[in-house]
Amino acid sequence: MKILDLAFKDLYQILRDLRSLLFLVAMPIVFTLFMGFAYNTGESDGENADMRLALAVVIESDSRLAEMLFARLDESDAVKPVRVERAAALESLRRGEVAGVLVVPSGFGEQVEGSLIPQVTLIAESNSSDGQSLYQLLRVPISQLMSAVEIASISADVQGNPAEFAPALELAWAKWDENSGQERVRLERAVAQPTENWFGDNPYNQASPGILVQFAIMGLVTSAQIVVNERKTRTLQRLMTTAMRPWEIVTGHLLAMFGLVFLQTALLVIFAQFALGVDYLREPLATLLVSVALGLWVASMGLLIGMLANSDDQVVLFSLVAMFLFSALGGTWFPLEASGGAFAAIGRLMPSAWAMTGYQNILIRGLDLSAAWLPVAILLAYAVGFFLLAVWRFRKMEM
Repeated sequence: MKILDLAFKDLYQILRDLRSLLFLVAMPIVFTLFMGFAYNTGESDGENADMRLALAVVIESDSRLAEMLFARLDESDAVKPVRVERAAALESLRRGEVAGVLVVPSGFGEQVEGSLIPQVTLIAESNSSDGQSLYQLLRVPISQLMSAVEIASISADVQGNPAEFAPALELAWAKWDENSGQERVRLERAVAQPTENWFGDNPYNQASPGILVQFAIMGLVTSAQIVVNERKTRTLQRLMTTAMRPWEIVTGHLLAMFGLVFLQTALLVIFAQFALGVDYLREPLATLLVSVALGLWVASMGLLIGMLANSDDQVVLFSLVAMFLFSALGGTWFPLEASGGAFAAIGRLMPSAWAMTGYQNILIRGLDLSAAWLPVAILLAYAVGFFLLAVWRFRKMEM
Protein backbone atom coordinates (compact mmCIF):
# COMPACT_ATOMS: atom_id res chain seq x y z
CA MET A 1 0.00 0.00 0.00
CA LYS A 2 1.40 3.40 -1.00
CA ILE A 3 0.64 5.02 2.36
CA LEU A 4 2.61 2.37 4.23
CA ASP A 5 5.46 2.55 1.71
CA LEU A 6 5.76 6.28 2.37
CA ALA A 7 5.62 5.75 6.14
CA PHE A 8 8.30 3.03 6.05
CA LYS A 9 10.47 5.26 3.87
CA ASP A 10 10.35 8.03 6.49
CA LEU A 11 11.06 5.61 9.34
CA TYR A 12 14.00 4.12 7.47
CA GLN A 13 15.51 7.56 6.94
CA ILE A 14 15.20 8.33 10.66
CA LEU A 15 16.29 5.03 12.21
CA ARG A 16 19.28 4.39 9.95
CA ASP A 17 21.06 7.20 11.81
CA LEU A 18 22.34 5.86 15.15
CA ARG A 19 22.43 9.41 16.51
CA SER A 20 18.64 9.48 16.22
CA LEU A 21 18.36 6.42 18.46
CA LEU A 22 20.70 8.07 20.94
CA PHE A 23 18.51 11.14 21.02
CA LEU A 24 15.20 9.26 21.09
CA VAL A 25 16.04 6.75 23.83
CA ALA A 26 19.31 7.41 25.64
CA MET A 27 18.70 11.07 26.44
CA PRO A 28 15.17 10.51 27.84
CA ILE A 29 16.51 7.73 30.08
CA VAL A 30 19.27 9.97 31.42
CA PHE A 31 16.81 12.80 32.09
CA THR A 32 14.36 10.38 33.73
CA LEU A 33 17.03 9.16 36.13
CA PHE A 34 18.09 12.71 36.94
CA MET A 35 14.55 14.00 37.54
CA GLY A 36 13.63 10.99 39.67
CA PHE A 37 16.68 11.62 41.83
CA ALA A 38 15.79 15.31 42.09
CA TYR A 39 12.19 14.57 43.14
CA ASN A 40 13.32 12.09 45.76
CA THR A 41 15.84 14.54 47.19
CA GLY A 42 13.39 17.43 47.15
CA GLU A 43 10.76 15.44 49.02
CA SER A 44 13.08 13.95 51.64
CA ASP A 45 12.64 16.94 53.95
CA GLY A 46 8.85 16.82 53.77
CA GLU A 47 8.15 13.18 54.50
CA ASN A 48 5.98 14.02 57.50
CA ALA A 49 3.89 16.61 55.67
CA ASP A 50 0.15 16.06 55.48
CA MET A 51 -0.47 15.24 51.83
CA ARG A 52 -4.16 14.37 52.18
CA LEU A 53 -6.70 16.04 49.90
CA ALA A 54 -8.47 18.84 51.75
CA LEU A 55 -12.26 18.42 51.63
CA ALA A 56 -14.69 21.00 53.02
CA VAL A 57 -17.74 19.23 54.46
CA VAL A 58 -21.04 21.06 54.88
CA ILE A 59 -23.42 19.04 57.08
CA GLU A 60 -26.97 20.40 56.99
CA SER A 61 -28.45 17.20 58.43
CA ASP A 62 -28.72 16.59 62.16
CA SER A 63 -28.94 12.80 61.75
CA ARG A 64 -26.57 10.33 63.32
CA LEU A 65 -25.83 8.94 59.86
CA ALA A 66 -24.30 12.22 58.69
CA GLU A 67 -22.00 12.24 61.72
CA MET A 68 -20.99 8.64 61.06
CA LEU A 69 -20.10 9.48 57.46
CA PHE A 70 -17.98 12.46 58.55
CA ALA A 71 -16.19 10.34 61.16
CA ARG A 72 -15.36 7.72 58.53
CA LEU A 73 -13.89 10.35 56.21
CA ASP A 74 -11.91 11.81 59.10
CA GLU A 75 -10.25 8.42 59.62
CA SER A 76 -9.01 8.28 56.02
CA ASP A 77 -5.32 8.60 55.25
CA ALA A 78 -6.19 10.12 51.88
CA VAL A 79 -8.68 12.88 52.69
CA LYS A 80 -8.61 15.67 55.25
CA PRO A 81 -12.25 16.71 55.89
CA VAL A 82 -12.89 20.13 57.42
CA ARG A 83 -16.39 20.89 58.69
CA VAL A 84 -17.49 24.41 57.71
CA GLU A 85 -20.53 26.41 56.67
CA ARG A 86 -21.59 26.42 53.03
CA ALA A 87 -20.47 29.99 52.25
CA ALA A 88 -17.05 29.47 53.82
CA ALA A 89 -16.66 26.13 52.01
CA LEU A 90 -17.37 27.61 48.60
CA GLU A 91 -14.97 30.48 49.27
CA SER A 92 -12.25 28.02 50.28
CA LEU A 93 -12.83 26.10 47.04
CA ARG A 94 -12.60 29.29 45.00
CA ARG A 95 -9.28 30.15 46.63
CA GLY A 96 -7.93 26.67 46.00
CA GLU A 97 -7.61 25.91 49.72
CA VAL A 98 -9.66 22.71 49.39
CA ALA A 99 -9.96 20.18 46.58
CA GLY A 100 -13.74 19.99 46.82
CA VAL A 101 -16.86 20.63 48.88
CA LEU A 102 -19.15 17.85 50.10
CA VAL A 103 -22.67 18.97 51.00
CA VAL A 104 -24.74 16.59 53.14
CA PRO A 105 -28.34 17.88 52.84
CA SER A 106 -30.92 18.04 55.60
CA GLY A 107 -32.79 14.96 54.37
CA PHE A 108 -29.72 12.74 54.22
CA GLY A 109 -30.68 10.49 57.14
CA GLU A 110 -34.19 9.91 55.89
CA GLN A 111 -32.94 9.09 52.39
CA VAL A 112 -30.50 6.46 53.61
CA GLU A 113 -32.95 4.90 56.06
CA GLY A 114 -35.54 4.76 53.27
CA SER A 115 -33.07 2.80 51.09
CA LEU A 116 -32.92 5.69 48.63
CA ILE A 117 -29.74 6.85 46.93
CA PRO A 118 -28.50 9.66 49.20
CA GLN A 119 -28.41 12.97 47.37
CA VAL A 120 -25.14 14.30 48.72
CA THR A 121 -23.44 16.87 46.50
CA LEU A 122 -19.75 16.98 45.64
CA ILE A 123 -18.64 20.34 44.30
CA ALA A 124 -15.26 19.99 42.59
CA GLU A 125 -13.61 20.53 39.24
CA SER A 126 -14.74 17.42 37.38
CA ASN A 127 -11.86 17.51 34.89
CA SER A 128 -9.15 17.72 37.54
CA SER A 129 -7.40 14.73 39.04
CA ASP A 130 -8.42 15.89 42.53
CA GLY A 131 -12.08 16.08 41.54
CA GLN A 132 -12.00 12.59 40.00
CA SER A 133 -10.21 11.22 43.04
CA LEU A 134 -12.71 12.70 45.48
CA TYR A 135 -15.57 11.24 43.48
CA GLN A 136 -14.00 7.79 43.65
CA LEU A 137 -13.32 8.27 47.34
CA LEU A 138 -16.88 9.09 48.38
CA ARG A 139 -18.54 6.20 46.60
CA VAL A 140 -17.26 3.54 48.99
CA PRO A 141 -18.08 5.06 52.42
CA ILE A 142 -21.58 6.02 51.28
CA SER A 143 -22.15 2.50 49.97
CA GLN A 144 -20.85 1.12 53.26
CA LEU A 145 -23.22 3.35 55.19
CA MET A 146 -26.21 2.27 53.12
CA SER A 147 -25.24 -1.38 53.57
CA ALA A 148 -25.00 -0.91 57.34
CA VAL A 149 -28.46 0.67 57.39
CA GLU A 150 -29.88 -2.18 55.31
CA ILE A 151 -28.39 -4.77 57.65
CA ALA A 152 -29.76 -2.91 60.68
CA SER A 153 -33.23 -2.70 59.11
CA ILE A 154 -33.26 -6.41 58.37
CA SER A 155 -32.11 -7.18 61.90
CA ALA A 156 -34.85 -5.01 63.45
CA ASP A 157 -37.51 -6.58 61.20
CA VAL A 158 -36.41 -10.12 62.03
CA GLN A 159 -36.53 -9.43 65.75
CA GLY A 160 -39.76 -7.48 65.42
CA ASN A 161 -38.34 -4.68 67.55
CA PRO A 162 -37.67 -1.24 65.98
CA ALA A 163 -35.54 -0.38 69.00
CA GLU A 164 -32.94 -2.87 67.73
CA PHE A 165 -32.22 -0.71 64.68
CA ALA A 166 -29.79 1.70 66.37
CA PRO A 167 -27.52 -0.88 68.07
CA ALA A 168 -27.58 -3.09 64.96
CA LEU A 169 -26.54 -0.08 62.87
CA GLU A 170 -23.61 0.71 65.16
CA LEU A 171 -22.51 -2.93 65.10
CA ALA A 172 -22.72 -3.22 61.30
CA TRP A 173 -20.85 0.08 60.86
CA ALA A 174 -18.12 -1.06 63.22
CA LYS A 175 -17.75 -4.32 61.32
CA TRP A 176 -16.74 -2.37 58.22
CA ASP A 177 -13.64 -1.25 60.13
CA GLU A 178 -12.77 -4.83 60.99
CA ASN A 179 -13.58 -6.65 57.77
CA SER A 180 -13.32 -4.18 54.88
CA GLY A 181 -9.56 -3.71 54.76
CA GLN A 182 -9.27 -4.58 51.09
CA GLU A 183 -12.09 -2.24 50.11
CA ARG A 184 -10.64 0.68 52.01
CA VAL A 185 -7.13 0.11 50.63
CA ARG A 186 -8.55 0.17 47.12
CA LEU A 187 -10.32 3.41 47.87
CA GLU A 188 -7.34 5.18 49.33
CA ARG A 189 -5.09 4.09 46.47
CA ALA A 190 -7.52 5.85 44.16
CA VAL A 191 -6.69 9.15 45.81
CA ALA A 192 -3.06 9.04 46.77
CA GLN A 193 -1.13 5.91 47.42
CA PRO A 194 1.12 6.63 50.39
CA THR A 195 0.58 9.98 52.09
CA GLU A 196 4.26 10.87 52.27
CA ASN A 197 4.90 12.02 48.68
CA TRP A 198 2.85 13.43 45.84
CA PHE A 199 4.45 10.89 43.50
CA GLY A 200 3.41 7.88 45.58
CA ASP A 201 6.12 5.53 46.76
CA ASN A 202 8.32 5.99 43.70
CA PRO A 203 9.66 9.33 42.39
CA TYR A 204 9.81 7.87 38.89
CA ASN A 205 6.00 7.75 38.86
CA GLN A 206 6.27 11.46 38.01
CA ALA A 207 9.66 11.53 36.30
CA SER A 208 9.01 8.72 33.82
CA PRO A 209 5.73 9.92 32.23
CA GLY A 210 6.89 13.54 32.44
CA ILE A 211 10.10 12.97 30.49
CA LEU A 212 8.28 10.55 28.18
CA VAL A 213 5.77 13.24 27.16
CA GLN A 214 8.45 15.94 26.91
CA PHE A 215 10.79 13.97 24.64
CA ALA A 216 7.92 12.64 22.55
CA ILE A 217 7.45 16.23 21.41
CA MET A 218 11.16 16.90 20.96
CA GLY A 219 11.59 13.65 19.05
CA LEU A 220 9.59 15.12 16.19
CA VAL A 221 12.53 17.23 15.07
CA THR A 222 13.94 14.50 12.83
CA SER A 223 10.65 13.41 11.29
CA ALA A 224 9.45 16.99 10.70
CA GLN A 225 12.77 17.77 9.02
CA ILE A 226 12.06 15.03 6.48
CA VAL A 227 8.86 16.82 5.43
CA VAL A 228 10.71 20.14 5.20
CA ASN A 229 13.51 18.60 3.11
CA GLU A 230 10.94 17.04 0.77
CA ARG A 231 9.42 20.47 0.28
CA LYS A 232 12.81 22.11 -0.27
CA THR A 233 13.92 19.49 -2.81
CA ARG A 234 10.45 19.55 -4.38
CA THR A 235 10.05 15.83 -3.69
CA LEU A 236 6.72 16.58 -2.05
CA GLN A 237 5.55 18.48 -5.12
CA ARG A 238 6.56 15.56 -7.36
CA LEU A 239 4.62 13.20 -5.10
CA MET A 240 1.54 15.27 -5.87
CA THR A 241 1.91 14.46 -9.55
CA THR A 242 1.86 10.70 -8.89
CA ALA A 243 -1.15 8.47 -8.40
CA MET A 244 -1.06 9.19 -4.67
CA ARG A 245 -3.82 11.47 -3.50
CA PRO A 246 -3.00 14.41 -1.22
CA TRP A 247 -4.64 12.80 1.81
CA GLU A 248 -2.55 9.65 1.24
CA ILE A 249 0.65 11.68 1.26
CA VAL A 250 -0.31 13.45 4.47
CA THR A 251 -1.44 10.21 6.11
CA GLY A 252 1.80 8.43 5.14
CA HIS A 253 3.92 11.07 6.85
CA LEU A 254 1.56 11.06 9.84
CA LEU A 255 1.89 7.28 10.25
CA ALA A 256 5.69 7.56 10.17
CA MET A 257 5.65 10.19 12.91
CA PHE A 258 3.17 8.17 14.95
CA GLY A 259 5.30 5.05 14.58
CA LEU A 260 8.37 6.93 15.75
CA VAL A 261 6.63 8.42 18.82
CA PHE A 262 4.96 5.15 19.75
CA LEU A 263 8.22 3.21 19.43
CA GLN A 264 9.98 5.72 21.65
CA THR A 265 7.13 5.61 24.18
CA ALA A 266 7.10 1.81 24.25
CA LEU A 267 10.85 1.62 24.87
CA LEU A 268 10.68 4.16 27.71
CA VAL A 269 7.67 2.40 29.27
CA ILE A 270 9.49 -0.95 29.17
CA PHE A 271 12.61 0.58 30.70
CA ALA A 272 10.66 2.28 33.48
CA GLN A 273 8.60 -0.85 34.17
CA PHE A 274 11.51 -3.24 34.60
CA ALA A 275 14.39 -0.95 35.65
CA LEU A 276 12.67 1.72 37.75
CA GLY A 277 9.68 -0.11 39.19
CA VAL A 278 7.10 2.15 37.53
CA ASP A 279 4.05 -0.09 37.26
CA TYR A 280 2.64 0.81 33.85
CA LEU A 281 1.51 -2.80 33.40
CA ARG A 282 -0.82 -2.63 36.39
CA GLU A 283 -3.39 -1.50 33.80
CA PRO A 284 -1.81 -2.50 30.46
CA LEU A 285 -4.80 -1.59 28.29
CA ALA A 286 -5.12 1.86 29.87
CA THR A 287 -1.39 2.45 29.37
CA LEU A 288 -1.68 1.37 25.73
CA LEU A 289 -4.65 3.65 25.05
CA VAL A 290 -2.99 6.70 26.60
CA SER A 291 0.24 5.96 24.69
CA VAL A 292 -1.59 5.62 21.37
CA ALA A 293 -3.52 8.85 21.95
CA LEU A 294 -0.31 10.63 22.95
CA GLY A 295 1.40 9.36 19.79
CA LEU A 296 -1.43 10.56 17.54
CA TRP A 297 -1.52 14.02 19.14
CA VAL A 298 2.26 14.49 18.94
CA ALA A 299 2.44 13.11 15.39
CA SER A 300 -0.32 15.47 14.21
CA MET A 301 1.49 18.40 15.79
CA GLY A 302 4.76 17.28 14.18
CA LEU A 303 3.06 17.08 10.80
CA LEU A 304 1.83 20.65 11.24
CA ILE A 305 5.35 21.79 12.18
CA GLY A 306 6.70 20.09 9.06
CA MET A 307 4.15 21.93 6.92
CA LEU A 308 4.79 25.32 8.54
CA ALA A 309 8.58 25.37 8.85
CA ASN A 310 10.70 26.48 5.91
CA SER A 311 14.08 25.24 7.18
CA ASP A 312 15.66 22.79 9.58
CA ASP A 313 16.37 25.63 11.99
CA GLN A 314 12.71 26.54 12.08
CA VAL A 315 11.79 22.91 12.77
CA VAL A 316 14.11 22.88 15.78
CA LEU A 317 12.78 26.26 16.96
CA PHE A 318 9.10 25.30 16.64
CA SER A 319 9.71 21.94 18.32
CA LEU A 320 11.59 23.55 21.21
CA VAL A 321 8.84 26.10 21.72
CA ALA A 322 6.19 23.36 21.71
CA MET A 323 8.23 21.18 24.06
CA PHE A 324 8.87 23.88 26.64
CA LEU A 325 5.37 25.33 26.40
CA PHE A 326 3.53 22.05 26.82
CA SER A 327 6.04 20.67 29.33
CA ALA A 328 6.11 23.72 31.59
CA LEU A 329 2.36 24.29 31.57
CA GLY A 330 1.23 20.68 31.30
CA GLY A 331 2.60 19.28 34.55
CA THR A 332 5.42 17.15 33.13
CA TRP A 333 7.99 18.70 35.50
CA PHE A 334 5.78 18.92 38.58
CA PRO A 335 2.12 18.16 39.35
CA LEU A 336 -0.35 20.92 38.50
CA GLU A 337 -1.96 20.35 41.88
CA ALA A 338 1.23 21.68 43.47
CA SER A 339 0.94 25.01 41.63
CA GLY A 340 -2.74 25.83 42.05
CA GLY A 341 -4.48 29.03 40.97
CA ALA A 342 -4.46 30.39 37.44
CA PHE A 343 -1.33 28.45 36.48
CA ALA A 344 -3.04 25.12 37.17
CA ALA A 345 -6.23 26.26 35.40
CA ILE A 346 -4.27 27.17 32.26
CA GLY A 347 -2.18 24.02 32.51
CA ARG A 348 -5.25 21.80 32.44
CA LEU A 349 -6.05 23.15 28.98
CA MET A 350 -2.81 21.66 27.62
CA PRO A 351 -2.93 18.26 25.88
CA SER A 352 0.27 17.34 27.74
CA ALA A 353 -1.60 17.78 31.03
CA TRP A 354 -4.16 15.21 29.92
CA ALA A 355 -1.44 12.79 28.88
CA MET A 356 0.06 13.16 32.36
CA THR A 357 -3.37 12.72 33.94
CA GLY A 358 -3.89 9.49 32.01
CA TYR A 359 -0.56 8.06 33.13
CA GLN A 360 -0.82 9.30 36.72
CA ASN A 361 -4.32 7.87 37.10
CA ILE A 362 -2.63 4.50 36.54
CA LEU A 363 0.67 5.01 38.37
CA ILE A 364 -0.16 7.24 41.33
CA ARG A 365 -3.91 7.24 41.88
CA GLY A 366 -4.35 3.52 41.29
CA LEU A 367 -7.43 3.96 39.09
CA ASP A 368 -8.61 1.45 36.51
CA LEU A 369 -9.28 1.55 32.77
CA SER A 370 -12.34 3.79 33.16
CA ALA A 371 -10.09 6.66 34.31
CA ALA A 372 -8.23 6.62 30.98
CA TRP A 373 -11.18 7.32 28.68
CA LEU A 374 -11.46 11.07 29.32
CA PRO A 375 -7.71 11.83 28.86
CA VAL A 376 -7.65 9.64 25.74
CA ALA A 377 -10.70 11.38 24.26
CA ILE A 378 -9.22 14.84 24.83
CA LEU A 379 -5.84 13.85 23.36
CA LEU A 380 -7.60 12.46 20.28
CA ALA A 381 -9.56 15.70 19.93
CA TYR A 382 -6.29 17.65 19.94
CA ALA A 383 -4.84 15.18 17.41
CA VAL A 384 -7.76 15.76 15.04
CA GLY A 385 -7.39 19.52 15.42
CA PHE A 386 -3.67 19.56 14.62
CA PHE A 387 -4.19 17.10 11.75
CA LEU A 388 -6.88 19.27 10.14
CA LEU A 389 -4.60 22.31 10.43
CA ALA A 390 -1.80 20.34 8.75
CA VAL A 391 -4.12 19.26 5.93
CA TRP A 392 -5.29 22.84 5.50
CA ARG A 393 -1.68 24.02 5.25
CA PHE A 394 -0.87 21.23 2.79
CA ARG A 395 -3.77 22.21 0.52
CA LYS A 396 -2.55 25.81 0.51
CA MET A 397 0.89 24.58 -0.56
CA GLU A 398 -0.74 22.48 -3.27
CA MET A 399 -2.39 25.56 -4.68
